[in-house]
Amino acid sequence: MSQDKNQGGFIIDGGAPKPANSPGGEQGQLIISSDENNFVRDVIEASNQVPVIVDFWAPESAASKGLGVMLEKMVNRAGGLLRLVRINANENRALAGQLRIQSIPAVYAFKDGKPVDAFQGALPESQLQAFIDKLIGDAKSPIDAAMDAANAALEAGDGGAAEDIFMQILSHDEDVTAALGGLVRAQVLSGNLETARETVNAFDDKTKLNTDVAAAIAVLELAEESSAAAVSSDDMNALIAKVGANPKDMGTGLELALAYYANNDTAAAINQLLEMITKDKKWNDAAARKQLIKIFDALGGADPLTIDGRGRLSIILFS
Repeated sequence: MSQDKNQGGFIIDGGAPKPANSPGGEQGQLIISSDENNFVRDVIEASNQVPVIVDFWAPESAASKGLGVMLEKMVNRAGGLLRLVRINANENRALAGQLRIQSIPAVYAFKDGKPVDAFQGALPESQLQAFIDKLIGDAKSPIDAAMDAANAALEAGDGGAAEDIFMQILSHDEDVTAALGGLVRAQVLSGNLETARETVNAFDDKTKLNTDVAAAIAVLELAEESSAAAVSSDDMNALIAKVGANPKDMGTGLELALAYYANNDTAAAINQLLEMITKDKKWNDAAARKQLIKIFDALGGADPLTIDGRGRLSIILFS
């Protein structure tokens, strides 16, 4: 990844090399095919430079095909921090026997010329990512470094810079769901709510359920509500007085909570919603609780307001 001094953004260096069609491939390729004749060069010696994952596969194995697709995606995403060598087990039985491979798919990890980890059979994507993360250690891929830069821009309040970096990440790998959520947050931060809504509307249902994306959607929905709920200090005082005079007026209570949030007093919004839930948990199809959960999602699970608010909500709901 290199910094573009003209635009002040970040550029992820060109895409990863394409897989080789023959054993060995060109030096420096991230994904190659190999065989027992070239195993020492392509795996043992190469692992002295970067960790090497060896994928023993077979054409008749549907599981090995699916695993291979995930491995290729993750190795490309790692941006040169490790390499993948694919070996047809049917055509290299002697090598498979030496490594005591009993079923396909089988995956070995080599580092510094030695095998350091292995598994047989297909793994879910989360466990496969953990296998790779353990092999890489603390090293950061270009995409990870770019994500750090984009999130730092969000924290600094620079939505434009964050959006540029998230867009570059997604142009390199459109499956980085954390970048999809970050893109929506950046567009909201810049005040481009219509653009953010268009971005969200383009997501499929599965993407919308992703934790990062769902949290960003909550941020967008709150921003859309806040654009209509922000009030002057005089109007805020009037709302507070109206709720105080008639605490059972749940509609005005929700209006007050939205106004608090729109005026950047998130703690007061949470307190108001918790008071409403205490009075009537089921009012308007649990509207107060749904609004509260939306705020928690937008803040994130680690935020002190979320931790405190969720604890208080649990006490109310189960008392």
